[in-house]
Amino acid sequence: MVLRLSLLAFAGLAVAWPGGTAHAVPAFAQQTGQPCTTCHIGAFGPQLTPFGRAFKIGGYTQTGGDGIAAQIPLSAMVLSSFTHTNTAQPAPAADNFGRNDNFALDQISIFLAGRVSDHVGGFVQGTWSGVDRAFSLDNTDIRVTTPLALGDAELLVGTSLNNGPTVQDAFNSTPVWMFPFATSALAPTPAAQPLLAGGLVGNALGLTAYAWYDRHLYLEAGAYQTYGPSLLSATGTALGPGSTANLAPYARGAWQWDWNGQAAHVGALLLSANINPAISEHTADGSHGRNQFTDFAVDAGYQYLGDGTHIATAYLLYIHELADLKAAFNTGGADPANNALNQLRVNTSYFYRNTYGLTVGWQYTWGTANPLLFAPAPLTGSRNGKPDSSAIIIEADWIPFGKDDSWGRPFANLKIGLQYVAYTLFNGGTRNYDGFGRNASDNNTVFLYAWMAF
Repeated sequence: MVLRLSLLAFAGLAVAWPGGTAHAVPAFAQQTGQPCTTCHIGAFGPQLTPFGRAFKIGGYTQTGGDGIAAQIPLSAMVLSSFTHTNTAQPAPAADNFGRNDNFALDQISIFLAGRVSDHVGGFVQGTWSGVDRAFSLDNTDIRVTTPLALGDAELLVGTSLNNGPTVQDAFNSTPVWMFPFATSALAPTPAAQPLLAGGLVGNALGLTAYAWYDRHLYLEAGAYQTYGPSLLSATGTALGPGSTANLAPYARGAWQWDWNGQAAHVGALLLSANINPAISEHTADGSHGRNQFTDFAVDAGYQYLGDGTHIATAYLLYIHELADLKAAFNTGGADPANNALNQLRVNTSYFYRNTYGLTVGWQYTWGTANPLLFAPAPLTGSRNGKPDSSAIIIEADWIPFGKDDSWGRPFANLKIGLQYVAYTLFNGGTRNYDGFGRNASDNNTVFLYAWMAF
């Protein structure tokens, strides 16, 4: 039972379904001397414009700002929210919270973010969670880059030291940075998630090398290793599905177009890992075998920026995971051992003058039935052993600041979001999906949040 739960636990840690909180950093705006709209769609992020994408891939080193503030690489963020589910949960959503209608100070983050030299830059985020009542090292990406001349084109090469696959990605269509950008930590979420959706984010250290040719072709490769027990404890993080038994290879490729106020890309990703199953937050045990995950993904995105009056975007991500759960099978936590899991995410957004936004997304997960891995349990279980879940997500946003003529730019930034998540399928079923009488629609969620960055 402990082993089976360890395989499912990383769904709660993933910055994926329905999504995690991603960030725009005002220190970057001050460093470059640009309004938030130059780098971010909606003046708040994390969706990057072509300029913002080049800034990130280029190592966060571009300058242009003036004054003392441009030399101070510090920013902060606060997120507070209200969560309501269609039906109250059978137990409190978390310690110190009720079964429904919860107000929360979700998180307070401090960023050390900006340029170190012409070739070195990055960001390091530390976050206090008002839900967990704990501090942890959050998204981190430190880069070393250099441009090279290659005929009439530029070749930018670099390395990224980061704490999770796709934390360093700049294309807005990978789990860490894809819509929804803020979600409730107090609402039920589906159990099944592919490893690429966040199982190694925040608890692993990766080093990748990349090349960007002529601002079109992007290639990246590297590997990840989970933290040891001491580093997990020191950073306030926990293992997801377990610890990597050896280096976990990662690869990314993409082709980008940028023309007439528009941009588009297509790409692919690969992550493979042999995992010793977690037996506690900070320890893992591979004595009964290992669980092997291989995730393949394809992604695409389109942005219409125009003159900034009307902005539209569309993104797609498909992940196919093959899993050989030898450890879970050997200990009675999974049957069959060989599993496949698929996840499709699509979303489209419209913004008017980077101030008023509407986004609609759809997420669908399906795969091999596994009655031991996905067993019946109140709220979190599956009556039929299937991992299938489907949700429609609608969000309306108001971003009053962040434009070139905004009050307090770039230090006053605010986003008010109203989000509704409607489940048509949850953990394999629509009615009585958990075997204890709960319906998928009982988990429909209203999430109202205020997100400030300064």
